[in-house]
Amino acid sequence: NPMADGGNANGFDMAPETTLAVVNAAVAMIPTTIPPGPFAPTWDSLKENYQVPQWFVGAKFGLFMHWGLYSVPAHHNEWYEKHMYGADRQWHADHFGPQDKFGYKDFIPLFTQSNFNADAWAELFKKSGAKFVVPTAQHHENFAMWDSAVTPFNAMQMGPHRDLIGELCKAVRKQGLKFGVSNHGIENFQFINPPADMAEKMKAAQADLYDPKWANFYNVADRSDAACEKFLVNWFARNVELIDKYQPDMLWFDNGVDQRYLDPLKLRVAAYYYNRAKGWGKEVSISTKKAAYAPSNKNTETIGSIIDFEKIGGRSPSGIRTGAWQVDEPIGSTWGYTSDMRVNGAGSIISKLADTASKNGTLLLNLSPKADGTFPPEQQNTLLEIGRWLNLNGEAIYDTHNWIKFGEGGGRGNANIRFTVKGDVLYAIVVGNWPGAELAITSLGESAGKVETVTMLGCEGKLEFTQAAAGLKVKLPAAAPCKYACVLKITGLKMNPPTWTKSGNPQ
Repeated sequence: NPMADGGNANGFDMAPETTLAVVNAAVAMIPTTIPPGPFAPTWDSLKENYQVPQWFVGAKFGLFMHWGLYSVPAHHNEWYEKHMYGADRQWHADHFGPQDKFGYKDFIPLFTQSNFNADAWAELFKKSGAKFVVPTAQHHENFAMWDSAVTPFNAMQMGPHRDLIGELCKAVRKQGLKFGVSNHGIENFQFINPPADMAEKMKAAQADLYDPKWANFYNVADRSDAACEKFLVNWFARNVELIDKYQPDMLWFDNGVDQRYLDPLKLRVAAYYYNRAKGWGKEVSISTKKAAYAPSNKNTETIGSIIDFEKIGGRSPSGIRTGAWQVDEPIGSTWGYTSDMRVNGAGSIISKLADTASKNGTLLLNLSPKADGTFPPEQQNTLLEIGRWLNLNGEAIYDTHNWIKFGEGGGRGNANIRFTVKGDVLYAIVVGNWPGAELAITSLGESAGKVETVTMLGCEGKLEFTQAAAGLKVKLPAAAPCKYACVLKITGLKMNPPTWTKSGNPQ
């Protein structure tokens, strides 16, 4: 489906497996009042008052980040906590000792971030050409990466003893970039499901998962309705704290918030956030997956949220989708840092960026920092090379929208081209190998209108071309101006107008 339409997946998708009654009871227990403003916690109010931020419409390239305790073992993936009490049980015991003696909580002191330098990170992000940055404030593991008054399990009181989110927020904004946070915390309630023998042993000894001191970190010992209510109230409190302390430009939720029975809670968060932002005079947005903020269960009818798709070619649109959307894509083979992860080169990421922009989307590229607070050289090199490409070719990405078709070619012997539009300029991004002396663009035959000039970004002077019924043929420069994805700038044609919408939904 080119739109990648689709509602909530079957199953609970990492949401707490609970009921609307429990959620309503939790909402009734929330002490926080919604700040004054136009937004009430209803779908109608969100629909009427929400607008996609203008900064997002033009940004096109952002950085996401899986930053958390799982980078200490750096094994398997960012779900290490789930695996160590399950499929990777033996691996963990061999490397760190038995789970009742060395539990997931024992990674906290090893998560030192000793070499973390927020300014150095922010400079790297700026050089990458990204316009906004969304680090994980909290992953499924329930560890808060900020200085929190609503959970003791946070980076200021434990581990690095630093307000990681606060430091990064300041540094990123100093570079002129927008700063958001992602919160996957709602997925913690039923994240760990230990095998029966392990659970019994720990329960008898009150060890690790069943240690009362860590009960609210693991959420394993008590999964009653009352415990779920308390958990949901605390989830709300953490969001409020992130909103008030860091004024995020984006609040990103993973698919744990997808289920309909969570709607009363999600609406409260949205009304709180959007009214706060009105008070700050800032344009902000929640971003969610599938139909989390689409009460009709169709993601083409999202309310008060920018839709995010996971992985290009996974669930993302295969064709043009107007409105506003983003796709999160890992820079390597895992989301969180693992010691044996493969990291993609700049060429493949630039291709994905061009493809996403041509379909009217925004690329949110995920990075994987290490437990010492550094990025491995491969990730840095990829980012710097993307930045050099954007320095030369960014006008074909930033502030653009889709044309009437996203691309052509890609078959044997055909150049693979992606189109973007700004004003009455058409950009043709030639992805992949340099096509040689001449480039044919079949979509630009005489019926498309009369081409007046063709230039290549990074090259002096106009290029010779001929236009006939069969298409446009352009004589290319002797040498490519850049290593990847050279861009033709074409004028003279009447282009389609911008395709963003106030709601972010397809037109």
